[in-house]
Amino acid sequence: MALAARTRAVLLVVALSVLGLSTGGVAQLKNGFYTGKCGANDVETIVQGLVKARVARDAAIVAQLLRLQFHECAVNGCDAGLLVDGPSSEKTAKPNLSVKGYDLIAAIKMELEKRCPGVVSCSDIEILATRDAVALAGGQRYAVRTGRRDRRRSSATDVKLPGEEDTAAQAASYFGSLGFTELEMVVLLGAHTVGVTHCSKIKKTRLYSYGGKPNSTDPSLDPSDAAVYKKFVCPNMASSDNNILYLDTQSSVSKIDNSYYKRLQGRHGVLSVDQNLYANGASTKRHVDNLANNIIDFSSLFPKALIKLSELKVLTGMQGEVRKVCSRFN
Repeated sequence: MALAARTRAVLLVVALSVLGLSTGGVAQLKNGFYTGKCGANDVETIVQGLVKARVARDAAIVAQLLRLQFHECAVNGCDAGLLVDGPSSEKTAKPNLSVKGYDLIAAIKMELEKRCPGVVSCSDIEILATRDAVALAGGQRYAVRTGRRDRRRSSATDVKLPGEEDTAAQAASYFGSLGFTELEMVVLLGAHTVGVTHCSKIKKTRLYSYGGKPNSTDPSLDPSDAAVYKKFVCPNMASSDNNILYLDTQSSVSKIDNSYYKRLQGRHGVLSVDQNLYANGASTKRHVDNLANNIIDFSSLFPKALIKLSELKVLTGMQGEVRKVCSRFN
């Protein structure tokens, strides 16, 4: 009987592994997973050095890595599926066409492959690089557990992400499906403190055709901001579509801080999904106030939310693979 029970247990584990299901993948992640696995090299120090060099010459990489991590982990978990090239890979889905930062992940992977081939997963590199970028932008440094494996799947049809026009309730429903509370969602959207967007994202929906009405402007947008955008940044012509808009004040756009929430209090949110967090009647409004007024501490909550994001549906152990090149399966 005991032997039969053990046999059934082994068969169950094998079956779950074949199906790609986790048998406690998060539990198998650990701090310092790569210690002693890359010869005399410290994997996390190598990643940090390369990220630091990139941030020094290109501060925009901080926002790019934060966005990459969200678009990665929100679809099938943190499995490096977004990094794969191909005619129908996740990278080709419409919400991912403007994602950047792939080159830095590839450069880090190349350096690590020289030192210890086939050891460090692409999915772990994404998480480590984002962690280091946050710290370099003034955010609180935090420890991340490693040991992720890369999934052998990447399909554009899997990509379901929240939209720029979502109401607070719609955004909360999406984040809730990933296991995040409403407060955690508002904290994660605080990544927009270092973000940018383009005029094409707001011209129709907020500046010139709000609610489908010609020449109508979103009343939740500060009138002075709307006037500046229309006259100088996003005039109603196709040539302005790619002009850049900062999601936070220019003085703060390279810093991880809570000024994004203060902007929402003043109706300066650029994207509808941001300003909708502070809409009258929205249950998220109190969270924005608390974060803006330091009643709750954004600097400590942001790392916790990123850690939770980084551990969604991870593959560990013998699941998946460790890619040799992040943009293709082995």
